[in-house]
Amino acid sequence: MTLDILQLLRRDIATFAPYSPIVPLDILAQQLGFQRDQLIKLDANENPYGPTAATRAALATLTTPEGARDMVALYPDPDNTALRTAISQHLGQSIERIICGNGSDELIDLLLRATISPGDAVIDVTPSFGMYAYGTQLCQGKVVDVPRDHNFDIDIDAIRAAITTHHAKIIFLAAPNNPTGNPLRRDELVALLDLPLIVVADEAYAEFSGITYLDLIDDHPNLVVLRTFSKWAGLAGLRVGYGVMHESLATQLRKVKQPYTVNVAAEVAATAAVHDFATMAPILTKITQDRDALVDALTAMGCSVYPSVANFLLVKTPVAASHVRDVLRKNGILIRYFAKPRLNDAIRISVGTPSQHERLLDVLQQTFSA
Repeated sequence: MTLDILQLLRRDIATFAPYSPIVPLDILAQQLGFQRDQLIKLDANENPYGPTAATRAALATLTTPEGARDMVALYPDPDNTALRTAISQHLGQSIERIICGNGSDELIDLLLRATISPGDAVIDVTPSFGMYAYGTQLCQGKVVDVPRDHNFDIDIDAIRAAITTHHAKIIFLAAPNNPTGNPLRRDELVALLDLPLIVVADEAYAEFSGITYLDLIDDHPNLVVLRTFSKWAGLAGLRVGYGVMHESLATQLRKVKQPYTVNVAAEVAATAAVHDFATMAPILTKITQDRDALVDALTAMGCSVYPSVANFLLVKTPVAASHVRDVLRKNGILIRYFAKPRLNDAIRISVGTPSQHERLLDVLQQTFSA
């Protein structure tokens, strides 16, 4: 007998669209005919300088006989006590408010699994980070798309109407927004916090923007602030993030969170990164300064650059954006292109090093003048 395996799966899985992640450098190098170290990676908003020396040294302790025996060979702390303590001290928030996860993606998934039953509505203020809609669909929720305005700012009236009409339980707001880079205004967030749903402020780029809404948690138990070590700390490969929320919500989320999702290496590195934040701070300042210099250079070439407080830029190019993407790839320069409405005339460029920018600008100049 031939078994149709699809008959054993949820019916919606057959038509479910998979998330499109970044292709690994090794594979891309082979596809494009480059050595890995020849590629310029400006497509995933990572820190081009990597983790600090102190963070690397903390990771190195795991390779010693004692570290391998006492830490690597054992299960990690399911409560992430060392990391949560470091974050608590760094942010001035109670440790009971902090939940760590396998990247902030796990926190997005955790929030959805804890709140969404099949058919429940989630507000997605588009264009924005694709994991919000992806996670909602995975939980069999209903994605309610509320478009941003022509400047990619949120439309409070439209959001309020959508929440009321669809009885939405949760809204995700990237602050600043990805892929556009613009900030979420405090008055906008406060207006939404007065509504009866969970409001998630995804502060993945807060260390670059200098804007945070953590202080609002005291008076708003429906606010969740997400953070990640993938961007500022140079730890994207270790997958560690966290959420900060009122104790009443954190207590309930811990009930449905799987143990051991933050591995030993991730916790060791992230804890060291928090303790060594003062060393990383000047590098973050340099990245934002290089971002602003890149804006000037791109504008001088005839590009239209959206204002950004993050470590990336959304750029309208004077020739077709898809063509620019292809030319850059052929030259070993990786940027992000979104083949979707409202974004298909632009590319997203992560801020790299000055030498990487120099090469990028050279290829762009040749492309625009061809």
